[in-house]
Amino acid sequence: MTEAELKTYAVTVDEAARTAGAIPQITDSNPDFSVEDAYKVQALSIDRRIDRGERRIGIKMGLTSRAKMIQVGVDEVIWGRLTDAMLLEEGAALSFAKYVHPRLEPEIAFLMGDDLSGTVTAMQAMAAVEAVAPAMELIDSRYQNFKFTLPDVVADNSSSSGLVIGNWCDPGHDISNLGMMVEVDGRNVEIGSSAAILGDPVRSLVAAARMTAKDDGGLKAGDIVMAGGATAAHSLSIGETVRTIVEDLGSVTITVGE
Repeated sequence: MTEAELKTYAVTVDEAARTAGAIPQITDSNPDFSVEDAYKVQALSIDRRIDRGERRIGIKMGLTSRAKMIQVGVDEVIWGRLTDAMLLEEGAALSFAKYVHPRLEPEIAFLMGDDLSGTVTAMQAMAAVEAVAPAMELIDSRYQNFKFTLPDVVADNSSSSGLVIGNWCDPGHDISNLGMMVEVDGRNVEIGSSAAILGDPVRSLVAAARMTAKDDGGLKAGDIVMAGGATAAHSLSIGETVRTIVEDLGSVTITVGE
């Protein structure tokens, strides 16, 4: 695929995210569009955001559930990039109108204290972590009807659109099997465990270090790494207050405004 074609797709997905407009799948018109092409489009689209003044703050991991991997037919997680414009204020309200199909999923976030890149062990990965926190990721596919193939979703920044971070905690916590619960207006809607994230969220961090080494220079000190969803994502409605509670780590809350 030519550089010009990749840039055209990058403009398409970037404008869809910027204007909250739904677009057809790229693979509908180009069935040969590959995952390798998609990561190039993702990088180009994020470059456009940076050119507008946004700043890279980390990465998100996706398809970290074994069930999701089987459903999509892959044996590898995916990743996307985070910018400062995607940060949502904990306890405040997000604007529903800025998104196409907004959904929240409960996660655990890592704050990197040191750089981390390439093939590393779980112990090496956690030695580079400064803190962990309860978190939620706002995912929002820009594709019509929330339908897409693997290359489509990767090109669309792996559906990453926002993040809400709770209080940072000591990384010495054992986060391998923490109970996680999502409440909407005080009502339980999802219950799960951090073990649903690749069996242990630390494995997601290990994968992040390896997968970002080539195309993004690896993880940097100060980066936020979103480990991936622990339960199904909750589709948002205006007026809701969504709260995620993570055993031993605390909670994180956001309200859905117009």
